[in-house]
Amino acid sequence: MKYGESTFDIAYLVFAIIFGIILIIKRKDKIALLFGIMTLILGTGDAFHLIPRVISYFINDELILYKGVGKLITSITMTIFYLLLEITRIWLTKDNRKWPLITITVLSLIRIILCVFPQNEWFISPSSYLWGILRNIPFVLIGGLTIYLWFVDFRKTKPFRFIYLLVGLSFVFYLFTVLGAPYVPILGMMMLPKTICYILMVICFYLYEKKYSEKQS
Repeated sequence: MKYGESTFDIAYLVFAIIFGIILIIKRKDKIALLFGIMTLILGTGDAFHLIPRVISYFINDELILYKGVGKLITSITMTIFYLLLEITRIWLTKDNRKWPLITITVLSLIRIILCVFPQNEWFISPSSYLWGILRNIPFVLIGGLTIYLWFVDFRKTKPFRFIYLLVGLSFVFYLFTVLGAPYVPILGMMMLPKTICYILMVICFYLYEKKYSEKQS
């Protein structure tokens, strides 16, 4: 597991950061630029958590402090990722309704505020199980609303028709980890298929940029 998971984590980070840079450099419109920013946020945010995890496999130190800082940063950057995903949806659909963005913004702020409370016990192991659930309640609500909105707007539109499904699956795998891993550690492996969902989302972003570029040629 040490070598397999470490290889997967590093490959994912390299993939996300490279594709984020490519999307920003090759951007043909503001949506492609936003996709690039989102992908970089995804990759760099996860790096704070995954790099200490990989290093800890190869040294005689759990790096609990660094992992805790990384988990805190990743929790915040993932929240920002979904807020930007909603802004992208609005730009793509020209949706004039205010309630989806307001709702996701409020839930994002609540989630971030909950994340910075010391009761989360980020820097000790194990961290607070109760606060792990509390801070994820608004995050799950964000995910549910995102699934609904992308299903309604893009379920028949390439290259976004599977975004709602990828978001849904990523949250299922994530919840298995959050709720079950403290009691059944092997469930922590659910983060691997969760990460694959995000890789596929990034590919959808890239396909959009490629398709848009071809239209402009």
